[in-house]
Amino acid sequence: MSAQGMLMEPSSDASTKTAAGTKLISVVVPVVERADDLMAVYQAFAAELDTRPEDYEFLFIFDGRFTPPPQLVEVARKKDSVRLLRFARAFGETAALRLGIEKSRGDTIITLPAYFQVQPEGIRLLLEAAGRGADMVVASRSPRLDSWLNRLQSQAFHSIVASLSDQRFHDMACGVRLMRRPVAEALPLYGDLHRFIPALALREGFRVEEVSVPQHPGDARTRVYGPGVYLRRLLDIAAFFFLAKFTEKPLRFFGLVGSVFLGVGVIMSVVLVVQRIEGQGIANRPALLLAVLFLALGVQLMGLGLVGEIIVHLRAPHRRAYRVRERA
Repeated sequence: MSAQGMLMEPSSDASTKTAAGTKLISVVVPVVERADDLMAVYQAFAAELDTRPEDYEFLFIFDGRFTPPPQLVEVARKKDSVRLLRFARAFGETAALRLGIEKSRGDTIITLPAYFQVQPEGIRLLLEAAGRGADMVVASRSPRLDSWLNRLQSQAFHSIVASLSDQRFHDMACGVRLMRRPVAEALPLYGDLHRFIPALALREGFRVEEVSVPQHPGDARTRVYGPGVYLRRLLDIAAFFFLAKFTEKPLRFFGLVGSVFLGVGVIMSVVLVVQRIEGQGIANRPALLLAVLFLALGVQLMGLGLVGEIIVHLRAPHRRAYRVRERA
């Protein structure tokens, strides 16, 4: 990701390396939509990581609307393990995650929201699951402390996504995740696809595990959004559906939809031709214009699918659409 539009807050040298052979955990915190007391978030999760043998670092990525709090800036000046980066304008959570992954140094990456979603001890559960061989571990807030409306929205979202994925997730909206560096670097993150990170990792062939983590009481408030937010979420689901099902075979999608329009256009045209033979006038009928429109739209969609197939064919030698897990 280009560094254009990014400001680095005063901090220690980002190129400092840990001692040879020492594992490093990178905690990436995108500060995008809302934020609690960031010092409290940092201190709570840092205290949990202090109980482990691994070294760790925190990267706070501030969107353009947010300014790093003075206390955190002071900590970053004193500690090599805390780094602050800030965009010059709002780029969104996906861009913040991409930047955090790019600038992090650890072989294990943990993402946290800028507010309390889970109890800090949940980090230990994620690390234990990673120790059992998972490539990515996703936190599932359980038991849920928030309102029935929040749970209903979550169930509706996951029910839709479950039909598009090979594994059913229960809490993809939770921003607490652990991933190994090869997973983080392989994910095709852009737009608002950060909501589908576990499903994207699963699609890439990685082993994804979901673990129950106690929800933080501060995350229990009812969340209701405007109609535009729900519409954007539906569009994001539609985009994920296309990426998950038709990235390698676009003609199947465009060809199917185009065939429907083309078929309807052909049927309407045949009916109109028969009526014309029987002596009925069709020149001023809207059905004639609609039939021609369906025919043209069907041909265009099928042509678009063919162009997509050509693009996939040309890039196929440079793309590996599979992942080898075991070698003899």
